[in-house]
Amino acid sequence: MNRSKEPIWLMVIRILLGCLFIASSFMKAIDPVGFGVTMNDYFVSFHMGFLHPLALFAAVVAIACEFILGCMLLFRVKVQWAAWGYLIFMTFFFFLTLWLAIAEKLETAGIHYFGVVKDCGCFGDVIEMTNMQTFLKNVGFIIPTLILFFNRKKLSDCRMTELGQWLAVVVFAAISVAFQMYVIHHLPFIGKSDWKKGKDVSVFVAQPAQKDVVFVYRNNATGEKVTLSQDELMNQDEDFYNNNEYVSREDKIIKEAVKAKIDGFNMLDESGADHAPDYFATDREGEVYILYVHDLSEANEKGMQKVLPLAKDCQEKGIDFVGITNSSEEEIAAFVEKFGLEFPLYHNPINPITGPFMVRDAMRSNPGIMLLDKGIVKDKWAWRDIPATAVQM
Repeated sequence: MNRSKEPIWLMVIRILLGCLFIASSFMKAIDPVGFGVTMNDYFVSFHMGFLHPLALFAAVVAIACEFILGCMLLFRVKVQWAAWGYLIFMTFFFFLTLWLAIAEKLETAGIHYFGVVKDCGCFGDVIEMTNMQTFLKNVGFIIPTLILFFNRKKLSDCRMTELGQWLAVVVFAAISVAFQMYVIHHLPFIGKSDWKKGKDVSVFVAQPAQKDVVFVYRNNATGEKVTLSQDELMNQDEDFYNNNEYVSREDKIIKEAVKAKIDGFNMLDESGADHAPDYFATDREGEVYILYVHDLSEANEKGMQKVLPLAKDCQEKGIDFVGITNSSEEEIAAFVEKFGLEFPLYHNPINPITGPFMVRDAMRSNPGIMLLDKGIVKDKWAWRDIPATAVQM
């Protein structure tokens, strides 16, 4: 059919839907590991946890399919196939998000707990939406999808041969997959992560109140009380003690305690002591390199071999180098022995179902390195990009 016969209103719908899918796929493609996490959440929610090893693969395929369909529709490549693809895609997610919206309402009402995913991840981490908002969004999008599908005979392919169009589809797929592979092998370079370079991540760690011991004395003649710090008390002469009587010792709060933005991020040693406030404090002196390995059993061994030279260089230069993982203490002990680690590897215990998965959110690479200075993320590296020596910031 001749291109000129495509109605203007149908062209507008086609272009808008094409751009929608391309934009949506791009928002997920900038962090495919994050969307893989969402896919795994879906698997767990639907009692298909055995599919966990396929979560990232499923994410890459889903993102690529969405991008391919968007490009096919926008550039009129195999547009009849694209119309069918849109219908299948939108119908599936229409009913999925309908179920999520209903299930979440039932959970909120206390009727039944389904463990539903709270954010569908339709737009990655760029735009967060509740399940009800996502469902309403899909209601709005499925209407033009149906209009497009039932008027698909009015759409014509671009002026390319059959082979040329299929080659174009392959190119669309290659672009999406190549882009995602780059991000997976390195780190997301754009996005709204709370742990990206330049962010103040001290807000995720509870800071205890800072206290100072003060001593209260009463003047023997006037009865007036005087409060002295320990240093001030040490500087007093004998006359002070002769003329003043000790009353009490008190703890004076110098700095109020700070509550964490999200509970659950800690760095526990074998005794259960939390070292996170030490490394994330805004008044901390000196930088600290933190190794993130959210799952020791899945840590890339080549990556760990790249970590060791940096850890050794930090040790020689007197720079703190520590690690954190969600794995168990038994796994930590075996991991430390396997790689001969000479730095502390702390434990961040989490609920494997509900999280919070802050170690995984902080670093998409497993393993990966983060450089902190006074609670600010100065730099981050996936294991392939880890420098061999400490970087001077």
